[in-house]
Amino acid sequence: MSDRISYGIIGCGMMGQEHLRNIQLLPDTRIAAIFEPDGRMRQAAALIAPDAAFCDTLDDLLARVDLDCLVIASPNLDHIGQLERLAQTRHLPVLIEKPLFTRIEDRARLEALHRGYQAPIWVAMEYRYMPPIAVFLQKMPAVTGGLRMLSIREHRFPFLPKVGAWNRFNRNSGGTMVEKCCHFFDLMRLATGSEPRRVMASAGQAVNHLDERYGDETPDVWDHGFVIVDFDNGVRAMLDLCMFAEGARFQEEIAAVGPAGKIEALVPGPGRFWPAHLGDPPVAQIVESPRQPRGPVISGVPVDPALLAAGDHNGATFYQHQRFNAVVRGAAQPEVGVEDGMKAVLMGLAAQESALSGQAVTLDFGAGGADLARRA
Repeated sequence: MSDRISYGIIGCGMMGQEHLRNIQLLPDTRIAAIFEPDGRMRQAAALIAPDAAFCDTLDDLLARVDLDCLVIASPNLDHIGQLERLAQTRHLPVLIEKPLFTRIEDRARLEALHRGYQAPIWVAMEYRYMPPIAVFLQKMPAVTGGLRMLSIREHRFPFLPKVGAWNRFNRNSGGTMVEKCCHFFDLMRLATGSEPRRVMASAGQAVNHLDERYGDETPDVWDHGFVIVDFDNGVRAMLDLCMFAEGARFQEEIAAVGPAGKIEALVPGPGRFWPAHLGDPPVAQIVESPRQPRGPVISGVPVDPALLAAGDHNGATFYQHQRFNAVVRGAAQPEVGVEDGMKAVLMGLAAQESALSGQAVTLDFGAGGADLARRA
């Protein structure tokens, strides 16, 4: 491997293009080749990475000998198959977008693949690396005196248009609790330092996409819901999701509470969606509220404007790529591995089952592997 890392990219839709922009902010990197079957997305990617070669098939991309690593940012339903094809062809370090898979049946495929894969796999959970959330996680133990309750609220815009409207249907995306919320289930496991044992949810489709038609179908993705998760160490966590609330000042509001106090992270949405007539977009905040002495302490967490311009995740994609780049160079190990990605998906599937059945769902992450165990 030379000092300059050469990337292959699979999928250059909205998220793939964000990956391109952030990779190019790193020193000693190049976008060597791209596989993107959609013509409009190829054109957009070519504007960002004009020196990249475009491959007509996935196998053409994998046959290139100049690649040091791969980024998979294709539609959700393609992830597991493309990862399997990579495993059959060559074992390159790979950063793969969440979710790792979309159906409970795919778990066995993932575990079989992972057992034999001889290179690092990093699952892209960008929310871990948002600067305000990183500060929140770092300060949380001292401010709370030990986490007891965690709540995550995301009130945001509806799902954006994607190629072929793949994200409008549960069969393609895995469903909202998998596609959108696996980020938050990953954060819950990270913050609690424990494993989930019971999931209870109420969710559905109330407002979004009901007037859309694709062929003779109406989208079936959910747009709101509540999820409560009990963890093995006694911590309780809650997710409050609404995807028809883009008028809010902050998109994510995360709160952790313990015997010593409370800490919150208030995170704005993408700056490009902020109404111009309101002036500059808001800056993320951390609010520390100790029980003694009482009184909140508010601090801003500004993000480098160049990183804000490179994507919609408050600079998180850049910081994630910094760390993945170190993995490719052999200087670090993946911080978000296959097990993390798998468990986040299984929590999302459990939330969807709970919402559909009206019953709590227990989870089993025992020696036999993670699975949905039964309805309680």
